[in-house]
Amino acid sequence: MRNKIYLGILLIVIIFQGSFVQAEAKDFDYKSAEFKAVASQFACTCGCGQDHYECDPNTCSLTKDFKQDLVEMMSKGWDKDKIRKYYVNIYGEEILTSPEKSGFSLTAWILPFVVIAVAAAAIAFVIRKWVKRKSIDEPEAETKKTEDEIEDEILSSIIDEERKKFL
Repeated sequence: MRNKIYLGILLIVIIFQGSFVQAEAKDFDYKSAEFKAVASQFACTCGCGQDHYECDPNTCSLTKDFKQDLVEMMSKGWDKDKIRKYYVNIYGEEILTSPEKSGFSLTAWILPFVVIAVAAAAIAFVIRKWVKRKSIDEPEAETKKTEDEIEDEILSSIIDEERKKFL
């Protein structure tokens, strides 16, 4: 009975080992989804501002060689992360289209949004304070208007009485 179990396990290992070897030997072309995922994470160094997947190989000799290297690495079985680390070690983070999600790169990308949020909160606080101050000052202005109106009415009534005397 044990021999059958061992034989079954051995058979399963052989089947899976064969599928892994086939996955490593898979040929990648420039139009495959895997190639796009790998090539689009690197910025072209020719100055066009595009990633290596979008850069035109007819006008840029750098991207032609780069794409060829990527296909060779992928055919050898290198995964996306291993290729990324390889090129970051050679060129630095400048070659990446998006920054690493750790360390100073993360701070440099998040800090401007934090500063904008804090500035917006400060502006809202100052405006709210101004509005409260104005609403406190307004009742005094209304009483002054009523006092002025009362004075105007008194003066106009005096003027009317004086007119009646002479007319």
